[in-house]
Amino acid sequence: MITPRYGNPRSSTLSTARTLCGMNRPRRLLRAVAPVATAAIFLLVSGCGSTPLPGSSDSGGAQASGAGRPGTGPTTEAERARDDALIAKLPPGLGAPAKKELAQQILATAENSTLDWRGQYDYIEDLGDGNGYTAGIVGFCTGTHDLLTLVERYTKSHPDNGLARYLPALREVDGSDSHEGLDPGFTTAWAKEAQKAAFRKAQDTERDRIYFDPAVRLAKLDGLGTLGQFIYYDAMVLHGPGTGPRGFYGLRETAMAEADIPSQGGTEKTYLDVFLGLHRKAMKHEDPERDTSRIDTTQRRFLDDGNLDLKTPLRWEMYGETFRVQ
Repeated sequence: MITPRYGNPRSSTLSTARTLCGMNRPRRLLRAVAPVATAAIFLLVSGCGSTPLPGSSDSGGAQASGAGRPGTGPTTEAERARDDALIAKLPPGLGAPAKKELAQQILATAENSTLDWRGQYDYIEDLGDGNGYTAGIVGFCTGTHDLLTLVERYTKSHPDNGLARYLPALREVDGSDSHEGLDPGFTTAWAKEAQKAAFRKAQDTERDRIYFDPAVRLAKLDGLGTLGQFIYYDAMVLHGPGTGPRGFYGLRETAMAEADIPSQGGTEKTYLDVFLGLHRKAMKHEDPERDTSRIDTTQRRFLDDGNLDLKTPLRWEMYGETFRVQ
């Protein structure tokens, strides 16, 4: 999950207002901070203890069913097969290459104030949010386990990579904001490794495994179209795949208690309106002054326009700046 960077910290053209927004970056306390086990992913959420992620499996994605089991996944192979068969009959939605590209562009405007999401592979800095270094295309963090998992997986297939020697330190600082054992060379090593196609691919793979694929899968099972799938993805990235009240699965369960999901007879626009309200409330929890452009002038604008398929051309505002995709 990413802490929004309200304005690209590497840009010297930011307005004063957006720079001030950057001083109020939210703390990402709802991300996964417990180790990812081989056969299941576990999440430590705001003191709630170690909780299995919904639908965790060897493949790493949350295979949650939309069939009335909020926050849970298939309990049998038959249920999973049924879900797979249902998804196979549905339109590709956000999984279509052009829509997935669009999703990364919209997300990048929220995270780096740019449409150029591919320019973020080498990004790395400490945002002062308590999560250590934030890096890469979805803000993998040294303090929230996903960066460690990325480097461990990458090292298995590329043992001589330039980040491998930092694995002992990454394991030590996991769950904290410490730089011990990482400074002064880790940031340089990250940026250098990001020049390699293999490491860029590894970032893509881990993004999909932890965030994109589980979010899109569950949104489809919930009966949501392309916009709803993006809304789930954005919330998964921002809040983390947690079952606590402000983790993604917790937000979904609360939303389902207030409005039926489309696959259970609910109206898509009504349900997404409720979900976005909870998403926004969770963003404001840590900082009431937090900028919520990613919802107010982006996702909600698309919803109010009735653009449930995320059809282009699109126009939205993020932190006072206008973005367009033709």
